[in-house]
Amino acid sequence: MDLAPQHMPGEDRGRGEDALTALTALVQADLEACNRLIVERMQSPVALIPQLAAHLVAAGGKRLRPLLTLAAAKLCGYQGERHVSLAACVEFIHTATLLHDDVVDESALRRGQASANALFGNKASVLVGDFLFARAFQLMVADGSLEVLRILSTAAATIAEGEVLQLMTQNDTATTEDQYLAVIEGKTAALFAAATEVGAVIADGPRAEQAALCDYGGALGIAFQLVDDALDYAADQEALGKSVGDDFREGKITLPVLLAFARGSEEERGFWRRVLEEGDQQDADLAIAMALMTKYDTIGETIARARRYGDKAIAALDVFPDTIERRAMVEVVRFCIDRAR
Repeated sequence: MDLAPQHMPGEDRGRGEDALTALTALVQADLEACNRLIVERMQSPVALIPQLAAHLVAAGGKRLRPLLTLAAAKLCGYQGERHVSLAACVEFIHTATLLHDDVVDESALRRGQASANALFGNKASVLVGDFLFARAFQLMVADGSLEVLRILSTAAATIAEGEVLQLMTQNDTATTEDQYLAVIEGKTAALFAAATEVGAVIADGPRAEQAALCDYGGALGIAFQLVDDALDYAADQEALGKSVGDDFREGKITLPVLLAFARGSEEERGFWRRVLEEGDQQDADLAIAMALMTKYDTIGETIARARRYGDKAIAALDVFPDTIERRAMVEVVRFCIDRAR
């Protein structure tokens, strides 16, 4: 089974691909070892588990979070092998959340292909997600560090809290920007932060380096999600890897919507209440929503905010010397934001 990072159809293959290629090349041997471990730990005598897991692997993905764990450890001068199993642990947590998210969102597509729940059903997807969470915790325990266990288990709990908070704010146009930010800090940024922080922890780096990598990952995660939320209204389906407008149809309150609602007329706010709160959506409503976002430049503002968080992520790396690892991690920040081009 090939677990090498895959590039999605329509993905920008210029600077972004160069950034990922450079980062992957720096940790190539470690990534291959991580991929082998992932395949090994996906195995089970219960045939449906490796079958469904293999479907997820075949759908591709950038393996960004485990790449960041491996790169962070290398940046801090780590020489052992623990980062490999922790990178696999991070990927298992991420994959488990994808399985659960697609069930909650009733998503039909994941990375441009049929989602696992669409093929195997909701029950199988939830249960295999639970299996992958369990595998992640087995890897944490095997590592033997209570600090690593604290960081990753806290991230897992925070992700769940973020997803529940998103469910609570769904269809509610009274949601504030602070509440929206709390959602994406939980459901996305927490795992980015944990993925990079554990790299410094296992290297026994100074507290300043651990804090810096936690800040880097957290800011990068927020920037990444802001861009994702913008792309749901600004990308084509092939490039996005899922149905454009999914957030709209599900009534998710994201920053492009919040800004359009806040800047709109009372008539326009009535439109948002009808389509999001009441769920009364007509065929032409997505186009109307996108037109309102264009009118108030809410996609541009969302990307601008993502860039500011990207700048914070880059600034957090100032505690490290100018090495090839640091430069690669800086370029990955730019790649994550430049997906919006």
